[in-house]
Amino acid sequence: MPLANSINELQRRVAQCDSLIANAHKTDSFGSSLFPVVDRQQITVAAFLNLFIAWEGFLEDAMTKLMSGSPTTSGKRPTRYVTPPTQEAAKIMVIGINRYFDYANIDYVKRLTTMYFENGYPFEATLNSISADLADLRTMRNASAHITSTTQRALEALAQRIFLTPKPGIDLYTLLTSAHPNSASAQTVYAESRDKLLAAAIIIANG
Repeated sequence: MPLANSINELQRRVAQCDSLIANAHKTDSFGSSLFPVVDRQQITVAAFLNLFIAWEGFLEDAMTKLMSGSPTTSGKRPTRYVTPPTQEAAKIMVIGINRYFDYANIDYVKRLTTMYFENGYPFEATLNSISADLADLRTMRNASAHITSTTQRALEALAQRIFLTPKPGIDLYTLLTSAHPNSASAQTVYAESRDKLLAAAIIIANG
């Protein structure tokens, strides 16, 4: 299946994440929230986690399609160093002798793309350009999956980098729903993250 389908699937899954967050924050005719705060928090964090999972799914789908001979959406065909006969064979090759491949670790992903494609095309340049953003997203992903002293410290350090002021005790929900200070349209941290992932995916798929 072409990479256009990979982008369409990512966009569909992202739209569902947006819908979950929007529905969780709906109010009645009197302006009162339909969901209690704990529900809004859990739904929003779950939607963010689903967003990250959708991005990982796109990376796997795009990489293994290109490994098995699919062109980019612009019709280019990367120079491959491997030639698995099918996409499923490519997925097995990526996993190798491990139980799974960690697409959340961008260093692993970049290493793999340079092993399988000449100059890591079409992944390397785009992933390098957003590597800091992807590291921040992984910090948020870790905080969404389990809260420990380690993940909390990392989340607070991330919040301080974003807002340029200490944010002791900040939770992921608050971070995600806060306006990003670098956003020209006062988008939330969640929305800024979503848009960067979508833009990167489109560039990768186009080649």
